[in-house]
Amino acid sequence: QVELVESGGCLVQPGGSLRLSCTASGSIFSIRTMGWYRQAPGKQRELVAQIQRVGRKDYADSVKGRFAISRNSDMTTVYLQMNSLKPEDTAVYYCSAFDYRDGNLGWGQGTQVTVSS
Repeated sequence: QVELVESGGCLVQPGGSLRLSCTASGSIFSIRTMGWYRQAPGKQRELVAQIQRVGRKDYADSVKGRFAISRNSDMTTVYLQMNSLKPEDTAVYYCSAFDYRDGNLGWGQGTQVTVSS
C-alpha cells in the first residue's frame, strides 16, 4: 500500500491559479500511475488528470488547457497546476495511486479547493 498526503487547497478567486501537491510514501516502487480526482457536493468523484511513471498524461476534457499534471523523477510527488480557475472547479481534490495492474493502492484525505469571489 501507499500513503498519500495532499496539500495546497484553499480559496481562490475566479481566474486565479493554484498548485496542489501530493506526496507518496510506502511501496513507491509499485506505483505506475498517480492521479488527481475531485468530488463536488452532490456529485460523483471524477478523474481530473493522471500521469504514468513513463510520463504519459491524461486530462478530463473540462480541464484541458487549464490544468497541468507533473511529477518528480522518483514518483514520490505529483503536482496539479490549476490555472484560469472557474467556480465549477470547486471541489475536494483527492490524490490516488495505481499499480501496474491498475489496482488501487490508496487515496489521500483530500484537499478543499474553493473558487469564489
